[in-house]
Amino acid sequence: MTSTHQRTPAAEVVSRPGRWLALCVLVLAVLLVAVDATVLGLATPYISEDLKPSGTQLLWIGDVYSFVIAGLLVSMGSLGDRIGRKKLLLTGAVAFGAVSVLNAYATTPEMMILARALLGVAGATLMPSTLALIRNIFHDPRERSLAVGIWGAMASAGAAVGPVVGGFLLEHFWWGSVFLINLPVMAVLVVVGAKLIPESKNPVPGPWDLPSVGLSLIGMIGVVYAIKEAAAHGVSWEVAGAAVVGVAALVTFVRRQLTLASPLLDMRLFRNRGFSGAVLADLLTILGLAGLIFFLSQFLQLVQGRRPFEAGLAELPAAVGAVGAGLIAGFVARRFSVRVVVAGGLAAVGLALAALTTLSRSTGYPLLGTVLLVVGVGAGFSFTVTADVILSSVPKEQAGAASAVSETAYELGAALGIALLGSIVTGVYASFTAPAGTPADVASAAHESLGGAVESASALPAAQAHELLTSAQGAFVDGLQVAAGVGAAVLLATSVAAWFMLRGQHLEN
Repeated sequence: MTSTHQRTPAAEVVSRPGRWLALCVLVLAVLLVAVDATVLGLATPYISEDLKPSGTQLLWIGDVYSFVIAGLLVSMGSLGDRIGRKKLLLTGAVAFGAVSVLNAYATTPEMMILARALLGVAGATLMPSTLALIRNIFHDPRERSLAVGIWGAMASAGAAVGPVVGGFLLEHFWWGSVFLINLPVMAVLVVVGAKLIPESKNPVPGPWDLPSVGLSLIGMIGVVYAIKEAAAHGVSWEVAGAAVVGVAALVTFVRRQLTLASPLLDMRLFRNRGFSGAVLADLLTILGLAGLIFFLSQFLQLVQGRRPFEAGLAELPAAVGAVGAGLIAGFVARRFSVRVVVAGGLAAVGLALAALTTLSRSTGYPLLGTVLLVVGVGAGFSFTVTADVILSSVPKEQAGAASAVSETAYELGAALGIALLGSIVTGVYASFTAPAGTPADVASAAHESLGGAVESASALPAAQAHELLTSAQGAFVDGLQVAAGVGAAVLLATSVAAWFMLRGQHLEN
């Protein structure tokens, strides 16, 4: 197959009144879900001080949101195709706002874990619905490319704006405020969306297969949990068991889809080389990026001593680059080709990450800012065009399921990236030697994480604290350099793969 599409009939290319206002409402949801995924990292120290969770509970507070979203995206995308994407989006928006209040006012670690899990359920209804609705609102291919570009740009902007907004709120208000910002945005989405967003769904949907929903949830959570735990604590019987259960559930899920008359996910979509290539590019790109960006935030704060708000601002060039590239990606892909834009974008990100192998504690912001800008531009081009390819590869009736595959690749890539690259950073970091005379409990805390080193050093005399921090920060930077090199290799290899897999693919004119 050499094309991602069949030409759109002229009668179908219509101008739906209010479509751009409807798009503004849809990207509000995307922006908020992306912001919510990043603000918690900054709020974690405050939540830990207030709720006093155990180490395991703290990990679940941080991870359960992404676990649940990853596990339910395909199911919710398919549900939207069946009951109506607008209905699912507005229901999810109301739930997202209500559960945000539960997050903000949680009084125990258990309550916080439950609230984050419920927020993940609501978030899973929003992301695939927004992209699928764009597929059905914008029938003109060029307009749709621009709309997808805006959608992708807002997702990127949300990830970068999250630390800025979170940093500002945490410096002026209590930690629950980072969740309450969801309420006014969701209120606007529901009120305006009810009027402007048209309903769309599969006209012959078939039943929603609950066993497939369970298999998808168990499989994704099992696999993601095993990867994260293995990276953080090494392989154990518990981790191996979770991995076996997760893989077995996913294999059973795939086999079940191949036998159902109305599958939750039509596995035949993957026979389309463009669809499979775009999904693989998304997954490996995020894998290469996620872990590094996660640890770069710590570098800015814990190595270079920037405040949370300042560190958030320092990461903005990535959002600026992604927004700018996303808005012109469709035009550039038509002017050159899909594979030139996607492979070129991935190569640019890979080279930018390679530049970070020269990182040191004294690296100036001009280099960091330039790297982040190039990363944003490259990712903006790649993600926007792959999203367009994925949507163009399937019939409108399956837009929700296809969008959910794209989002699942994103979530799984993020989990893999933080786990795999994180294990590299953690492994290199843990090998540093604490200065002679450092108390055992302080040395143990310092070896756990750089944050632990910064906190525990405050109990030492100034000279000894400086020596400990210098050693810990140096080891962290060493780990970051190695992870950057691995991330660069992954992105450059993905660029080569995309060049071949997306051969002959093009966007509709």
